[in-house]
Amino acid sequence: MAAPPAPEVSSALSLELLPTDPLLLILSFLDYRDLVSCCYLNQRLNQLSSHDPLWKRHCKKYWLISEEEKIRRNQSWKAIFTSTYSDLGRYIHCYATLKKAWDDLEKYLGQWCPRMISSLKESAREEDLDAVEAQIRCKLPDDYRCSFRIHNGQKLVVPGLMGSMALSNHYRSEDLLDIDTAAGGFQQRLGLKQCLPLTFCIHTGLSQYMALESVEGRNKYEIFYQCPDQMARKPSTIVMFITGTSYLEWFTSYVNEVVTGGYPIIRDQIFRYVHDKKCVATTEDITVSVSTSFLPELSSVHPPHYFFTYRIRIEMSKDALPEKTCQLDSRYWKITNAKGDVDEVQGPGVVGEFPIIGPGKVYEYTSCTTFPTTSGYMEGYYTFHCLYYKDRFFNVTIPRFHMVCPAFKVSTA
Repeated sequence: MAAPPAPEVSSALSLELLPTDPLLLILSFLDYRDLVSCCYLNQRLNQLSSHDPLWKRHCKKYWLISEEEKIRRNQSWKAIFTSTYSDLGRYIHCYATLKKAWDDLEKYLGQWCPRMISSLKESAREEDLDAVEAQIRCKLPDDYRCSFRIHNGQKLVVPGLMGSMALSNHYRSEDLLDIDTAAGGFQQRLGLKQCLPLTFCIHTGLSQYMALESVEGRNKYEIFYQCPDQMARKPSTIVMFITGTSYLEWFTSYVNEVVTGGYPIIRDQIFRYVHDKKCVATTEDITVSVSTSFLPELSSVHPPHYFFTYRIRIEMSKDALPEKTCQLDSRYWKITNAKGDVDEVQGPGVVGEFPIIGPGKVYEYTSCTTFPTTSGYMEGYYTFHCLYYKDRFFNVTIPRFHMVCPAFKVSTA
């Protein structure tokens, strides 16, 4: 029996015959690399891939270009993407994250610390960063370069952008160094080989450093405070209190703490106190809350001496009756280190004062403590007496608050 005749094979469906709208919808899901690749496949895809609305998403995603910015530049979305890529393309993986951090920070500072805005420097040029690499003979990480293409650090002023800390006899305020000043402080000495300073405090000489190579026990691009090992025979031996694993993580996590209110603004400065939201206690109409901070410049690992400061806020509810007005007489502390050793302290007032608290009134003060262990906690109470009923005394709970030293490692120098 003869085989049935084979069916006619229709000619291949041509791309030219496909409708435009479905193709544009498909192209809208492509990343910019694939969209560029389509331009080289054939004439039809070249035309469709140049459809300007397709590039709007990429401009917003990678370069944070707004509609207002597009109107100001008077260019198509594709032209904006292409021109920006030609300038900042090597940073496309981190530019949007860093640009958003800088934009959020500037907006916040404009509202709460306006004088700090004027200390920020304009962007560094690509050739400036290349010149620094040639000068120090080390490659700068892309996230660091990218951030400095947005803002070239700040002027050496007070207050510093990277936070302040103040005690009765100690003050620190860290500036974010511009690229030339940072390059001038690049370290090649034993203990800090291949380390670039990121910050500087003109009062203490303190810096945070970034390791540009994995030497002397450090990881590449790790960020840290240096701390001399006072018990080592070699003075070049240092311990590193680690503050970040990369520039991107270090800078964006700091900015997030600032703009979300994690760090308080005090006298037009950013103070690096950390507040645990659970660290609050209310007794009758009085609420006590605590924030803490570790001070690396006053601490050491060898010998073990870990220095912490804490800021306490005492507030009476605004709805309290006027006759609830009272005065603080004394304080009691129970201080416990990581070994379980306990110290008890009792004394008059706080920091030499006997504050009066009334409805809606707030009293804040700062004090400090040290531990021979990397962590510890404090708790206690204040004793108040009523001003209207002078024979009435009562205790107000101070919530338990923990203090923990950041991770550290010992140099192999």
